[in-house]
Formats: sequence, C-alpha cells, structure tokens
Amino acid sequence: MQAPPARQEAPTWVAAHGAVTSGDQLIEIAAQGAGAEAVVLHSIRVRVAASDPALPWNDYLMGFRDVGCGGPLTPRGFEVDLDAARPIAAPGGKQRGFPLKVDVSDPEVLMVTARSTMRDVRWFLELEWSSGARRGLLRIDDAGAPFHVSGARGRPSYDYSLDAHKWMNHADR
Repeated sequence: MQAPPARQEAPTWVAAHGAVTSGDQLIEIAAQGAGAEAVVLHSIRVRVAASDPALPWNDYLMGFRDVGCGGPLTPRGFEVDLDAARPIAAPGGKQRGFPLKVDVSDPEVLMVTARSTMRDVRWFLELEWSSGARRGLLRIDDAGAPFHVSGARGRPSYDYSLDAHKWMNHADR
C-alpha cells in the first residue's frame, strides 16, 4: 500500500479506498456573522443516524510516524462520545460552552472531536442559531451525508514510517 496522502488529498484517497475514519473524527466549524447584527450560537446537538458494531478492518493512521503537528490557532473544543447511549457535544477542558456570540469581525472556530472505540457510527451535528428576529438550525454533515467513524479497539493498527518508507504495525513503535 502506498504512503498516506497529504491532508488536502485525504478525502479523495478515502473515497477511492472505501475507507472509514477510525477512533477519533475531527470536525472544524468556522462561524461568523455576515451583516451588522451579531449571531448567537445557542447549542450544538449530535444526531446519530446509525450505530452498529465496529467494522472488522485494519486501522491505518493517516499521518507519519515521529512527525509532530500544531499551529497558532486555538479553536473552541467540544468532545463527543459516540459510544454513549445519547451522545452530546460537551465543552473540552475548562472551556465554557454555549451560548456564543459571533459577528463579522469576531468569528469563532469550533473543533468537535467525536470518538468511537466500539461502534460504527453515522452521525451529524445541528447548530442552533439566532440573529435578531431570525432563528435557524444548521445541519453540519459530510456534503449531505452523515459523518462516518468506526471504533478501532482490538484491531491491527499501522502507521507509515518515513525512515523505512513502509507501513509498520503501530504496536512496534
């Protein structure tokens, strides 16, 4: 199997291989007002479309062994346990949750980390908002389809070594 793709090419690679995100799925949402009025973000809800036993496939980590990452942007984090009977988006760490206010000059970036260890889950988010007299519910999904993540507990796990130029068992670190 070839090396993992660059981040911007990952969706095409995933589609070509029929792959599914495993373990953690990161969803980044940028929210900003478009006019003079502020927008209030009231809540974000998790909606599970389907939940089945985890897929029995190998797990390939889409990064490179021994390479770090990071950046200056610090989004507001939310954690979702998709294995829970009723998943919710809870603020991560000591961050406060909703409501949040955004406007044209003060955007907000929300990073939702959804996690499944034991289930194969298709899910989406609903963001409740208001601005003046207007209210709405925005569905956040994967281009019209639910997001899809499958638990990886107990599955063989591999990552790509830049030194060896091959996929290596994650347990052999």
